[in-house]
Amino acid sequence: MESGKHFVLVHGACHGAWCWYKLVTMLKLAGHHVTALDLGASGIDPRRLDEITYISDYSQPLMEFMASLPQDTRIVLVGHSYAGLCISLAMENFPEKILVAVFVSAYMPSFSSPPGNLIQEYFKRTSAEPSMDCQFTFAKGIENPPTSAIFGPEYMKIKMYQYCKPEDLELAKMLIRPTGLFYEDFANNSMLTEVKFGSVCRAFIVCEEDEVMTEEFQQFMIKNSPPQEVKVIKEAGHMVMLSKPKELCLCMEEIADKYSK
Repeated sequence: MESGKHFVLVHGACHGAWCWYKLVTMLKLAGHHVTALDLGASGIDPRRLDEITYISDYSQPLMEFMASLPQDTRIVLVGHSYAGLCISLAMENFPEKILVAVFVSAYMPSFSSPPGNLIQEYFKRTSAEPSMDCQFTFAKGIENPPTSAIFGPEYMKIKMYQYCKPEDLELAKMLIRPTGLFYEDFANNSMLTEVKFGSVCRAFIVCEEDEVMTEEFQQFMIKNSPPQEVKVIKEAGHMVMLSKPKELCLCMEEIADKYSK
């Protein structure tokens, strides 16, 4: 354990710390320390969605955890999907505590433009795609990005969990909760800076066959804000931590080893 790394895992929209259960087990068995967090109104966090008004409310568990770490601690911070935006805020606020930030088929913003631009770009590219039985709330009007969302069971089966075991899909259907999207908060142009966010090493893990964050969109983000490292997991789909946990664990360990030297 002394030579192991500390991995902090942050889930995507509608999910919770529970979705990392396979990866947590593998990393711990390999001798690492692992923390999987529930964000606001997610997983077993007791708050309801209507109590999460701002992105600061949603990301509060992550920020409080980062603040609690000793100053000489350096973690491997991992964000999946929508959590890429949350770990970016942690990078801005606690750059000295992060060894490397790993974006797993995740929103990866640039310090040169508001993170909200990525959300806008995502919905622009996917607006023609059928959302199937997902439910969106448009509190700011239908002409603006949705303010909250929850995945439907058919959407999860066909678009998200198609490479996962049936029991993982059933678990997800029992545990998902709606998530706020906080577009207005992320429209802030000064949210990320080159001095802080830009000083943290970044790695991106491309998930092939991902029908939620498409490979085209993943490559767009990599080109728009190039990370120091890019790895690819084949036939992963969106929920790679459940469909390809061994491959993801290996990628994480390789990245952590490289940036600890």
